[in-house]
Amino acid sequence: MKKILLIQTGGTIAMNAKGAGVELDPDSWSKVLYEEIPELSDIAEISTFPLFFEDSSDLNASHWIQLANCVEENYSQYDGFVILHGTDTMAYSASALSFGLKNLGKPVIFTGSQLPMSSIRSDARRNLVNAIELATMDFKEVGICFNDALYRGNRATKMSIGDFDAFGSPNFNPLADIGIQIQTRVAEKFGKGKLENAASYSDEVFVLTAHPNLNPTLLEGLSLKKIRAVIIRAFGSGNFCVKGEKSLLPFLDNCREAGVTVAIVSQADYDSIDLTQYTAGRAALKHGAISGNDMTLEAALTKLMFLLAHYDSKTDIEDLFQQSLVGEL
Repeated sequence: MKKILLIQTGGTIAMNAKGAGVELDPDSWSKVLYEEIPELSDIAEISTFPLFFEDSSDLNASHWIQLANCVEENYSQYDGFVILHGTDTMAYSASALSFGLKNLGKPVIFTGSQLPMSSIRSDARRNLVNAIELATMDFKEVGICFNDALYRGNRATKMSIGDFDAFGSPNFNPLADIGIQIQTRVAEKFGKGKLENAASYSDEVFVLTAHPNLNPTLLEGLSLKKIRAVIIRAFGSGNFCVKGEKSLLPFLDNCREAGVTVAIVSQADYDSIDLTQYTAGRAALKHGAISGNDMTLEAALTKLMFLLAHYDSKTDIEDLFQQSLVGEL
């Protein structure tokens, strides 16, 4: 029987039935887990590890490093890992770990729920059973298991607040569909050799959402001395205002002069940035911007955070950002 480490980080799945917050201590949480889902022991030999208990909106790079360290320290003892996590930033954490855990040869599956496990209509039971079974299979990457699907972690994004079908993977098919049988589509291995824990992330990234009537003078107070990369969430295939006093092109010029990388992703979930298609995109290229292709915001942000922590050269960072490292684009 496979050995699975179940890592608890908090989130809705660990709340009490009244939804008052993450109140269960580690010992009582493990007891509730087996009372609610006694058949888990029929799937795998499961050990639980309460790493931390936090609302996922309070998580940051320091928590991603804790998660990567936990996987590394227990890597030889277990066949797979399941991480219970709040839904709000699950896609960020999964993306960050996909870059930080290099040469991953075992499944690392994130899951959670929209309702607390102790709620009578909770989706926690199904998600957890599915995630543990998937963690016994031959996946060699970081995934998100939710509502009968397994998504590549760095391709997933939260799509719904109120539906059980909370996550989607707009530009990449699920790694597995879960019905009466589990239908797998992809079983890839990124990298060769021994697991390398390279989890380190810079916070020198700023995300800017383009919108009509955005006043560029508001950006003049942004200290580019403290920023090494900017992500612009543009319209459609990479459009934003390039005419008149609302043009963002002077901001792009300021970034280039300051040695700041500017990457462009789309506010649209589906399809890809194409900076050659329209006037704005071509202007962005001329003024030094690079394309985020079809990456999610979560993947683009955590990838830049990872690259900035490991490379000093702007050229290296921009080149690697535009390459697929672990299937993120």
